[in-house]
Amino acid sequence: MTAELDATDRRILTVLQRQGRITNAELSEVVNLSPSACHRRVQRLEEEGFIEGYVALLDARRIGRMATVFVEITLQSQAEDLLDAFEREVAKLPDLLECHLMAGTADYLLKLMAEDTEDFARIHRQFLSRLPGVRQMQTSFALRTVVRTTALAV
Repeated sequence: MTAELDATDRRILTVLQRQGRITNAELSEVVNLSPSACHRRVQRLEEEGFIEGYVALLDARRIGRMATVFVEITLQSQAEDLLDAFEREVAKLPDLLECHLMAGTADYLLKLMAEDTEDFARIHRQFLSRLPGVRQMQTSFALRTVVRTTALAV
């Protein structure tokens, strides 16, 4: 799919990942296109699904989410109906940022944000412990975030 992107498309995507609120006029200057050509390219990138959407990235600490928590979950079996049930329920977790089906020792890896360890205990009690088919959970707390980005190399 990346073969459909030329160098200008890649420059546009790189800039938009770091400056999502940049105006079309400013973007067109940065990527050396006329404003109308730049607008057409951005529209095409959106229509073709290269750009899924635009978001505001919040500072978790400023809104009281001080703890980044990773939870490895192993299910009782790999039966398709159990995987489906687990994925349906885990998607409802209010504090969940990411959930990945894994290859390796755990079946799923979850990334959550909590206020602190006490808040995570609440999340565990109210939500994680009620997920279907869970055989084992292993929780790790991040001590410090060294690198954090949402930008993909294009």
